[in-house]
Amino acid sequence: MNAFKKLVVYCFSGTGNSRNVAQWLADEASKAGIVSHLVNIVHVDRLNIDPPDPEALVVFVSPIHGFNYPPVMINFIMRFPRGKNPVVLMNTRAGMLIGKWITPGLTGIAFLLAALVLRLKGYSIRGMRPVDLPSNWISVHPGLNERTVKYLHERNRERVTSFARHIFAGNRSFKALREIVQDVLIAPIAFMYYFVGRFVLAKTYYASGDCDNCNICIKGCPVKAIKLVDNRPFWTFNCESCMKCMGNCPKKAIETAHGFILGVVLLYSMLIMVLVYQFIGQWFGEIDNEIVKFILGTGVFLAILALSYRAIHYLMRFRFFERFMVFTSLTHFKFWGRRYKALKNISD
Repeated sequence: MNAFKKLVVYCFSGTGNSRNVAQWLADEASKAGIVSHLVNIVHVDRLNIDPPDPEALVVFVSPIHGFNYPPVMINFIMRFPRGKNPVVLMNTRAGMLIGKWITPGLTGIAFLLAALVLRLKGYSIRGMRPVDLPSNWISVHPGLNERTVKYLHERNRERVTSFARHIFAGNRSFKALREIVQDVLIAPIAFMYYFVGRFVLAKTYYASGDCDNCNICIKGCPVKAIKLVDNRPFWTFNCESCMKCMGNCPKKAIETAHGFILGVVLLYSMLIMVLVYQFIGQWFGEIDNEIVKFILGTGVFLAILALSYRAIHYLMRFRFFERFMVFTSLTHFKFWGRRYKALKNISD
């Protein structure tokens, strides 16, 4: 016997993992006679959000970026209208495979922060469930092989289906809270990613000489973070690092600038901060407050990053420089750079 007659799933997805979870929930709802409605949050007015049907079970599902929901989902939940619906929180996080053991990713503060905000808005939390689908962040690790990707999809569909049946029957599920200790411990990293890390990653993407200006990356970006500058795709600080552009590029022309980021870090640590602190020390005295130092250092680093990124964007027009960038990018090499798209039509 189902406890709900309606289901609304709010989803954000880059390469398709969260989209698949939303669809698996909808498929199971259909089998149970529950009317479902899937909402891709990038296609709605996120400033004036329509409230959900008061009789519906509401689910939020999004990937984990830096041990939290990405800013687009955080902001959506923050602006979500007040209500009394039962709510389920889900995420997709970096699943890996050792033999047949699926290594779990880390949720961080995603569930804790979202649950707090939604409870204050009047909603009741009925469940929390992470889903360890294949990691798509080939910027930070080698891409997964086809066997691993397929296995993770098949096993996680089974898990999501089982979880959906449990929730649809009116039960609660908070097994995710078993990880609360490690989630709290990595909270500082989540905050660092939100205030600094995501901006750094946003400036690691570039289009190589293989780019034919098809503009698929620009048109397909969920948050409109890519624009055309000097007839070449240019990534702004609005980038969520969802990896959709890299996974969808038909020429595999989008790379991660590992060499560039290493160069910026070295420039910052070896030269710039010495000059900045010396200048400030001469004019304003020595800075003892660590918070002020952190804010100042972060601002200087992001400024250097933005200026340097604009410079390499210009220099990419020169073949020798473009080749240098390509061969200092790990994503260019086969052992690392397998592009990722979530599988579709996984058999029942």
